[in-house]
Amino acid sequence: HCSALRRDIFGLRLLMPMAVRPGLTQFGWSDIGARDMMDLNGVTALVTGAGSGMGAATAKALAKRGARVAIVDLNLESAQQTADSINGLALGADVSSGESVEVALQQVVNELGAPRVVVSCAGIAAASRIVGREGPHELDLYQRVINVNLVGTFNVLRLTAERMSALDPVSDSGARGVIVNTASVAAYDGQIGQAAYSSSKGGVVALTLPAARELARFGIRVMTVAPGLIATPMLLDMPDEVQQSLAGQVPFPQRFGAPEEYADLVLHIVDNEMLNGEVIRFDGAIRLQPK
Repeated sequence: HCSALRRDIFGLRLLMPMAVRPGLTQFGWSDIGARDMMDLNGVTALVTGAGSGMGAATAKALAKRGARVAIVDLNLESAQQTADSINGLALGADVSSGESVEVALQQVVNELGAPRVVVSCAGIAAASRIVGREGPHELDLYQRVINVNLVGTFNVLRLTAERMSALDPVSDSGARGVIVNTASVAAYDGQIGQAAYSSSKGGVVALTLPAARELARFGIRVMTVAPGLIATPMLLDMPDEVQQSLAGQVPFPQRFGAPEEYADLVLHIVDNEMLNGEVIRFDGAIRLQPK
């Protein structure tokens, strides 16, 4: 076998023949030239917050690639609607509860097998000033946002990582799976009134690297996406003039991101084995103003 040169959108690249490309032709990996895609046919994937928005779009994208998808949401009815559209498994669970997630995960393992792909999209947004007209920020509200967005993300990560670590590797490099968490640009550009939300998402950002380093010995990657303004029900329910004003703050393209574009990014993370321990801003270059 001889190596060859190819010029494409990546420039002039040295291509190794398949016989000398370890880990890409065995155990579920296939060569497509420009990059290598993980074969998701029959692979179990778990997506939280998948009753709507980015989670639902991601569940559908994974199913389209052949994955068997478990749709987890606090609202079981919403989860079921997503599941019905892709022949998936719907589960109602509170991500901030260890027992709730353990029960849901055991059902996933029993019916679909342990997940190799986990995407955490469950989260809540709450706005409150630290010192407002009616007094200080409610401590219960701050704790609730932290519990769902940060503790919930960690809860799902710790429990699914344990199951994933017992699976057989799917490549010669020892890859067993990938966990993708969802932060927000508010982790970096928190606005007035976002103390709780920004704290929670900043925690998800800070969790990424130590989790990736610790789970590397199991061949489990950990990545985080920090979305900007995404066309989710929360934004689309706002008046048209407010939507236009917000979209106009995005340098380019001047629009909201689509949940399907988030899903596309998640699939690329799944496919690209070198993406690990990093946070990707998905925001059209926006930098949020103080208010």
